[in-house]
Formats: sequence, C-alpha cells, structure tokens
Amino acid sequence: MSTVTENGSSTSDKANEEKTYKKTTSSAIKGTIQLGIGYTVGNLTSKPDRDVLMQDFYVVESVFLPSEGSNLTPAHRYPDFRFKTYAPLAFRYFRELFGIKPDDYLYSLCSEPLIELSNPGASGSIFFVTSDDEFIIKTVQHKEAEFLQKLLPGYYMNLNQNPRTLLPKFYGLYCFQSGGINIRLVVMNNVLPRSVKMNYKYDLKGSTYKRRASRKEREKSSPTYKDLDFLQETPEGLYFDPETYSALMKTLQRDCRVLESFKIMDYSLLLGVHVLGSTSKEKEGESSHYSIDNKRPSVQKVLYSTALESIQGPGKDVDFFIKESTMGGIPAKNHKGERVLLFMGIIDILQSYRLMKKLEHSWKALVYDGDSVSVHRPCFYADRFLKFMNSRVFKKVQALKASPSKKRGNSIPALKSSSQEILSSNSQEWMEKKKK
Repeated sequence: MSTVTENGSSTSDKANEEKTYKKTTSSAIKGTIQLGIGYTVGNLTSKPDRDVLMQDFYVVESVFLPSEGSNLTPAHRYPDFRFKTYAPLAFRYFRELFGIKPDDYLYSLCSEPLIELSNPGASGSIFFVTSDDEFIIKTVQHKEAEFLQKLLPGYYMNLNQNPRTLLPKFYGLYCFQSGGINIRLVVMNNVLPRSVKMNYKYDLKGSTYKRRASRKEREKSSPTYKDLDFLQETPEGLYFDPETYSALMKTLQRDCRVLESFKIMDYSLLLGVHVLGSTSKEKEGESSHYSIDNKRPSVQKVLYSTALESIQGPGKDVDFFIKESTMGGIPAKNHKGERVLLFMGIIDILQSYRLMKKLEHSWKALVYDGDSVSVHRPCFYADRFLKFMNSRVFKKVQALKASPSKKRGNSIPALKSSSQEILSSNSQEWMEKKKK
C-alpha cells in the first residue's frame, strides 16, 4: 500500500516496498543523515563567525559514528558509519545569506522523520523532504558532488550579489560512508510545497526529442509531464500581467547567462501549476495554505525561497499579505481564463558540458535534428531554453483596445492584472478572517 502526499508524490509504507540506493535502505539513509547533520551543525555553532576564505570551499570534515556511540556521538541502531561535511563554514555563510538560523536548520532536518518522495527523473536519485516542507535532500553522483564543489566559489559569489533567483539554493553537501559505500547528499530549497495541490507538474527543457512523459509516469497519481505534453495541453501558454512577465523573463535570462558562464546545460524548469478553486477548501472560500508542521507557524524560514520572491527586483520585498494570498506562487491565467498560481525553479544544474555530453550530442545529431535534442552547447542550450519559455510557455497579456467582441475571437479573455485579480479576490476573505 502507498500513500500520497499533498502534491501527489507517492510514499511507500510497506517494508518490502522500501527503496534502496547503493544497497542501503532509504530508512537507513534518512536516519544516518539526521544523525550526521545533527552532529556537524551542532559542532559548527562553537566555531566563531568570520569571513569566508577561498580555502574554506575545499575543506572536508569527517566524523566517525559507531553504533555503540562515543564520547562525541550518540549510540544508534545503524551500522558504524562515517559522515563527511563539505565546506562547512562556507555553507554556514550561505545559509545565513538566506536567513536560515542554525536552530531552524536543525529543527527542519532532524526533529521529525524525513519524507521520501517519488523521483520522476532517470537519474535514479532518491529525494527526501523535511516535514515542515522547507528543504529537499537529494542523493547525487560522485561527479555531480565534485562539480558542485568546484562550482561553489563562483556560483555563490553570484548568489551573494543577487539572492533573488530561480537557480537552486544549496544549503549543505554531505557524504555517508559505510561498508565501502559512499552516498553523497545535497540539501536544497523545496520548489513545490506539499501544502499546495499541484494540478499539473512539468519538467521543461525547451527540447522536443523524447520530451513526452512515459506511460509509466502518466499512470502515477501526480505525474510530471514534459515539453511535448505542455504544448499539447496548454498550446497557448500561460498569461501574466506585463510587470510580472517582465520580472520573470529578466530573472530567467540572468539565471541562464550565469549557467552559461559556468558551461552548465541540460537543466530544466520545474513548473507546478495550482488552479485556484480546484480544491474543496478554495471552493468554500477558505485559504488552502496551512501549516504542515503544527508545531511551527505557517511561515517560510528561508528568505527568497518562494517563486514570487525569486523574481522580484532588489528593494521590492513581497508584502506579507501578498505572500499569504498567493501562497508564494506567481499569479497567472491559463488559456481557459482560469486563475492559477505557478511554482517554479531551475533544477538539475550539476551537469557540465564535458566530453561525454559532447559525444552524446554528436551521435544524436546524426540521427535526429541537432536542434531538437536536449544535450547541446551551453550557449545554444540557454538560448533555446529562453526562446521556448518566452514564446511557448510564458506570455504577456496585452492591453486590449476597445473593439467588437467578434474581433477577439478565441483570444484570452480580457484581464486586468492577473495578480491584481487574485489579490483582490482573496483580500476580502482575508480581511473577514482577521475580523473574526
């Protein structure tokens, strides 16, 4: 038997259905992660704050955690293991950059069991989400972890200058070692909150070659669709008011140029679409936003963590009421005129254009249209990605001139700002609740 989380990701509750990764059960991975992070973050609090130096990006700290415990570590029910923490001081600085306090980081990751999510990708990685919905933990390959280490200094120099971005935020890189097995894990921001029902999910690359969800994926309770599926289901794209559209496209352009400068490609835009009025709570006029962790208030602990905050320019902090009304999503409308909230982020950036990718593109280009395959030169990949987002996925609502209705034909219904409409429709309900 399996259960389904709020965004449709399935989790298994049968012992014989438990996933394994490198011959290690997911429950063992979850438990050792929490033990290791609990020790390393707690130990880090005793170290004084100071500026991050270049050598801090390459430091690796290691601790041995025997099952019987030691003077420094607690006893546990797992086999003896070693836990490595990469660039601990640098990652502490990055967490501070996004307003993450050590106590909140520990509480999110270690106070409650981690929740395993289904993985729609082909990487074979295992994903976990914290019970308060703040962080995603993903297993990564050795080459990906190695690339992230090399990427850190320049990547976070960019994030320090511009924390409002749709690029992934990495909060920690760790490695679990036991019995000759190495399992590397990265802690990231959570793009799709479980507290919001995602009516549709898409993994978009701007490519058409094999970019349709498989039959197996479609049979899932909450499938992740791909580019061709989006074009078929939403041929006219998603509509924004001019200001929101401009902010979104500027953010995507800046992010893609950053990835291009690091010779990164094969990334995707993970897009979650929540149709307003699609849940019973919303139909009854209630907010669908609620606290997953009842011990904590339903507020984000991480700065710039929502899609709406990520596309706002410097000095344009998102008002608390706006964030509550939109649940952190970006207001838009679909081709049916339905009000939607979009949750998005760029994912899978730990792919460098190495020789293997060059060879993969070369043979594919001989058989298929070279411009349609996913693997491409970083510059071409970024341009194609942006063109697809700009022309096929996201569109700006033009101010409509007074004209006979017949001239409008099948165009999107006349809108005032989609964000204004969503906010105005929610504001009265919100104020009434406050009075109560």
